[in-house]
Amino acid sequence: MKNKATSFDIAHMAGVSQSTVSRALSDSPLVNKETRDRIKQIAKELNYKVDKNASNLRKQQSQTLALLLFEDPTNDDSLINPFFISMLASITKASAAAGYDLLVSFQNMNDDWHAVYEDSNKADGIILLGYGSYTDYEYKLSQLEEQGTRFLRWGAPDTKHPGISIGSDNVLGGYLMGEHLLSLGHRKFAFVGEANRGAPELLGRLNGLKKAMRQQGVDTSDIKQVDAISTELSGFKAANALLKLFKDAPLPDAIFCATDLIAIGCIRALRTAGLKVPEDIAVVGYDNIQISEFSTPPLTTVRQDTLLAGQLLVSNLIKLIRSEAVEDTLMQPELVIRESCGRFVK
Repeated sequence: MKNKATSFDIAHMAGVSQSTVSRALSDSPLVNKETRDRIKQIAKELNYKVDKNASNLRKQQSQTLALLLFEDPTNDDSLINPFFISMLASITKASAAAGYDLLVSFQNMNDDWHAVYEDSNKADGIILLGYGSYTDYEYKLSQLEEQGTRFLRWGAPDTKHPGISIGSDNVLGGYLMGEHLLSLGHRKFAFVGEANRGAPELLGRLNGLKKAMRQQGVDTSDIKQVDAISTELSGFKAANALLKLFKDAPLPDAIFCATDLIAIGCIRALRTAGLKVPEDIAVVGYDNIQISEFSTPPLTTVRQDTLLAGQLLVSNLIKLIRSEAVEDTLMQPELVIRESCGRFVK
């Protein structure tokens, strides 16, 4: 007996991504009419049927938005990255202002969270926060999209990803930081934080630094990169690993940390080793979480507008619920200069 056709079969025949097939079959305005008609014709030829259950449920509006927070490793019991706490407040206020209740739920990566919202009418739409690379659960997002569930995510936009993304321009943020460090005379850098396909936001920050260096004719090949997740402890351990790499060589001029939490841990490790920040080595972060202003020394960082982010996440999700056109949004970051990067030219 022939296997049942899937949306991936349609995508292959139509020469488009699976997410485009899902959008087309749910009449998303994000796909032009010609492409929608072609995909629907192929689906018809393959006798492919879309489950209409979720679509019928959506007609019964709950006037509720769901915010799914994915658990982060933290030094306390909160399991919330401090960066998302301020965004959570913004999302709550924006939802209330729009007349929606907000259902907040913690999720584990291994949970079947996508199935809960496919088969129930808990919420009219879903906001996803804090889950990094969509590639780890692209299949789940594709299922949501295929069934017509309205959702969007905070993260780096990618033309291949399912759904809509609201994110910050991490390459620009890294560039602004690199440009400033170079203006102070720093030429030799280390980067602490994951920088790979599984962490596209952090990789963008490193790429931005490299872009600024190349524009000023500074070699990027000797940047030392050490992995670290976004916690103070991980930053502490990464800085110690970095110091071992430079045991018999001059230290970098500056350490660019992928997040403020990593930077705070790095500074502690450097001070424990008898080094002064920024006199011996500059340390900078990213995110501008509240504690960054009160660290010792106060941390130079890059601000992402969490107030605007929360407003955009809510307003664009409501547009999706109303079947209005929505596009990926890339917000502009802002450099915040404090004392940790140094005030002198080497």
